[in-house]
Amino acid sequence: MSSDERSEYTARDRILQLLSDEEVAKVSTAETQLRLPDGEEYVDLEKLDEGVRQAHGETTAMGRLLPRSAVREATWGKIISQLGGAAGQH
Repeated sequence: MSSDERSEYTARDRILQLLSDEEVAKVSTAETQLRLPDGEEYVDLEKLDEGVRQAHGETTAMGRLLPRSAVREATWGKIISQLGGAAGQH
């Protein structure tokens, strides 16, 4: 495993550790959707370097997405801090 891969896993783990049990359940429920509603902000856990993104009708592998609507505002703020801000916002 390369240093970059290890860093990605560590960053993903830090973000997931921020979630409460209730938020984990909401994220799990969101995974059953075919796509996020237009305009929904999310973080792709496999592409953290892209920062906060916004859904625009595309179908994405929901199992790797962390939708903003699934977490409390305080948690979302902590996630943004972990990402280093909203750089890469689409």
